[in-house]
Amino acid sequence: MRQPLSGRASNGLKIVIVGGFGVGKTTMVRSVSDIRPLNTEEVMTKAGQGIDDLAAVEGKTSTTVAFDFGRISLNDETVLYLFGAPGQERFWFLWDRLFSGTLGAVVLVDTRRLADSWYAIDRLEHHGTPFVVARNDFGGPRHSHEDIREALDIGEDVPLVDCDARSRESSKQVLIRLVEHLQSLVRGAGA
Repeated sequence: MRQPLSGRASNGLKIVIVGGFGVGKTTMVRSVSDIRPLNTEEVMTKAGQGIDDLAAVEGKTSTTVAFDFGRISLNDETVLYLFGAPGQERFWFLWDRLFSGTLGAVVLVDTRRLADSWYAIDRLEHHGTPFVVARNDFGGPRHSHEDIREALDIGEDVPLVDCDARSRESSKQVLIRLVEHLQSLVRGAGA
């Protein structure tokens, strides 16, 4: 049962979920949110033909045109706000605004289309926003974490985890890993 926000909630933490078109950002927000998420899913039209690359997502019929929003109440005072960014290049101009005030980010990747994640990683690094990379399970051949790190040009200091964005538990584990990463960065800065 989804719970209403406590009247005592006073600490809001913002997380952004980014990645290429069709990697599962909306699905992740839906699976893990305590509330019915706000989403801006619209039916894909002929106007997007030739603009949106449907390689590996041929069956996709809707797309996010602004952002998805969900919420997780960690306790009575602390709330995690989730923002899923749109994946198509024509909506990337929204990302810099979404990154404002962000504690950290999840870069959701589909190994069939790793190049679609480069822009997300570039923008997060530009903003100095800590992030984890989550490989969403779409089946098919599995690439090693080392191969993914090399393809995305990320170091060992960036956590790389596997997930199934459809699973609440799996998506929660990704967010937990992000929080652990953020905590380690804070401890490292204090040393």
